[in-house]
Amino acid sequence: MGQTLAEKIIAKAAGVDHVTPGEIVTCKVDLAMMHDSAGPRSAGKNLDKLGVPIWDLDKLVVITDHYINDDNPSHQEIQKHAQSWSADHDIKHFIKEQGICHIVLPEGGHVKPGMFIVGGDSHSVTGGAFGTFMVGVGATEMTGVLATGEIWARVPETVRIDVTGALTPGVSAKDVILKLCGDYGIMGFNYQAIEYSGDAVSAMSVEERMTLANMAAELGGKAGYCEPDQKTADALTGWGAKDIDIETWRSDADATYAKTVTIDGNALTPHVAAPSSPENSTPIAEHKGTKLDQAYLGACTGAKLDDLRMAAAVLKGRKIKEGFKFMISPSSLAMAEKAKADGTMKIIEDAGGIILPMGCSGCIGIGPSRLEEDTVGISSTNRNFVGRAGPKSSKLFLGSPYTVAASALTGEITDPREFL
Repeated sequence: MGQTLAEKIIAKAAGVDHVTPGEIVTCKVDLAMMHDSAGPRSAGKNLDKLGVPIWDLDKLVVITDHYINDDNPSHQEIQKHAQSWSADHDIKHFIKEQGICHIVLPEGGHVKPGMFIVGGDSHSVTGGAFGTFMVGVGATEMTGVLATGEIWARVPETVRIDVTGALTPGVSAKDVILKLCGDYGIMGFNYQAIEYSGDAVSAMSVEERMTLANMAAELGGKAGYCEPDQKTADALTGWGAKDIDIETWRSDADATYAKTVTIDGNALTPHVAAPSSPENSTPIAEHKGTKLDQAYLGACTGAKLDDLRMAAAVLKGRKIKEGFKFMISPSSLAMAEKAKADGTMKIIEDAGGIILPMGCSGCIGIGPSRLEEDTVGISSTNRNFVGRAGPKSSKLFLGSPYTVAASALTGEITDPREFL
């Protein structure tokens, strides 16, 4: 019987030839990633209490991204602790303030197809865009991984999402995932692996696939992934990864799926998720004209280089609405530099966008992009739960980078296709 890519990777990690959904196995971890929020001060603290060393310093990456570039004293203390803990434990791969962990991990050459990876954050599933099985774990599970290099897993069923045809101008991967959130809800694929496939996915850049994999978390997925191809290999090679195998790590033709969901890429329109859940997602026409106070382009989901270029395509030669706040926090320093070099950033700034330092900032409600009391915003982030991006009285809509930029031009929710 054939296996899905997820099942193949789990079987390899468990040291067996074949696994079956529902089976519980113990897996050896190829790579672990922690960030400043839940890493050294949580899992690291637990490990120190146990008094045991890190199982393999070559397989741990620590990244500061959540509480960076902020003058809050408690946030600065978190940074100091992350740095001192990493120094005390001789962490070889400590990445300081280079961008959001889910972006800089592959940018650092640490990820390649076929790896079984754990990350101390729910959106660690982003790594699945490169043909890995990457899951988010809590501090207790991460402590176990740090000490032993192993973790137990219940083999998930796999759901196939087939995006057919071709996405039209102004429609992106974010619209695909928002439609799924609207159709199936935030627990619609609870503890299932989600395999994104189809012509529209094959046509996507690896950065767009990262958006799909990232928001598998919003669907309740254990993991989300795309089969690797030459685009995957080219991107990872460019980031310094070696020995990339895009042939072995693919689902078998006779693999069994729990279900297959088909989305017509040709017919898909921009989508917007209303407050206060990604599952409140509908076609943009239902919210067109809703007044806004600010727009934010940021996070691991919505401020990669491709995302910045989407915004620039809408903003070029135009100005945002007078008095309207449009803030941009690039996903990584490297991507910000590329956007500056190719003129993307200048287009955004000329339109009136305010460029902020890299980091999670507006996604988690810190820094200048935090929503104020009783305000309404739109964002390219992945979650709009009550109180996440600002006080409980604030409200947040979610949209694609195209939609966020178009809405910044008008000060209200706007279909980006009007500007393309």
